Amino acid sequence: MRRTITAETHQGEPLPLNVVAGLADFLDVPILVSDRTGRIVIANKRATEFGGFSGGAIPNLFEGLLHVDPRVIIDQMERGEREVHLQMDGLAGKARVRIQWLPETDWLMVRLEPYEAASPGKATDSGNQPTVQTLLREREITYRNLLAAYLRLQEVNRQKTVFLASAAHELKTPLAVIKGYYDLLLSDSLGKLNDKQRDILQESKESCERLVRLVSMFLNYSTLESGKLVLHLRENDMRDCLTELTTRWNEAFQRKHVRMEIFLDPGLPVFKFDYQKVQQTVANLFDNALKHTPAGGSISLHAEPHFWERRGGSEAPPTDRRRQRMENANSVLVSVTDTGTGIATEHHQEIFEDFVRVDRTSSGMGLGLAIAKRLVQAHRGKIWVDSEPRHGCTFTFLLPIDHK
Repeated sequence: MRRTITAETHQGEPLPLNVVAGLADFLDVPILVSDRTGRIVIANKRATEFGGFSGGAIPNLFEGLLHVDPRVIIDQMERGEREVHLQMDGLAGKARVRIQWLPETDWLMVRLEPYEAASPGKATDSGNQPTVQTLLREREITYRNLLAAYLRLQEVNRQKTVFLASAAHELKTPLAVIKGYYDLLLSDSLGKLNDKQRDILQESKESCERLVRLVSMFLNYSTLESGKLVLHLRENDMRDCLTELTTRWNEAFQRKHVRMEIFLDPGLPVFKFDYQKVQQTVANLFDNALKHTPAGGSISLHAEPHFWERRGGSEAPPTDRRRQRMENANSVLVSVTDTGTGIATEHHQEIFEDFVRVDRTSSGMGLGLAIAKRLVQAHRGKIWVDSEPRHGCTFTFLLPIDHK
């Protein structure tokens, strides 16, 4: 049975808690005692002065003083760690923190060791020089603090991903129903529409489709973030894949008054790739190009066999590499070129990161290019952009044909 008091008299009777706390005040070292939740049970005078909460509300040990997830400490204790070392900033400065578990009471005893600052103008003798053990201990404290912060960020990121996935799933079904009714109304199945009614419904349908694409993007992002992406690699025809996609996007190009140009090499091979994921990649590039291409502009899609020269440890001689490049294509090169505003060179890398939008005036969440990059990399390919301001963009990606 666990005891609820930390000390006993010489007759075996437990000391009152306030007596134990009074005795702790005689210690010259800041001492805290808390339960597993971080509620401070005992804090001597030195500890309250150092923490800056003397005479006020006593903060929670984990949240108010150490700023650390309690699971980081409790897990280490339960794994057999005798002491856990951390670092904290108090009102009187920085201090090393040594935490020990008292199994009889299931309490945590916390000892604060303030760093002693050297007096100005006072020479530091060799006895005050930091030892190797001290430096190692400080490095361990820094590591544990970084680990705790990393775990907190991981948890926040996980909750964000779960929220996006849940919200997207809840929106997906009603949006599909709304879009279906728009299609039904525009087909005149429920009665003849005049021109004004048709224009209003068409505009509403376009807004609904934009929401559907946004929800789909959230679902794809949450899948990628959770590591649940599965590629269905089958023998597919790249020409059929891209032709089918451009047919579906033809209406969107016409609405924006942007010309679509398609150049598909007759020699495109049949090879293993995920049909839907490649279509999604090109669709994200189309969507990005349409956002930044004004009416009257053009967007072109190119696809051709390509020799992807990846340097390895045993490289072929230059003459053999040139012959191989001409005779044996080992990948497919797909590019989407627009006549839009272009992107400055310094942004060429960051535009493929999550939630990044170089042009703040444009719509979207900044996820389309990030998702495209992850899908291409999942195929063991690579993607990049060539662009200059006011000269449009060319987004290009390579997919290897051989998946050995």
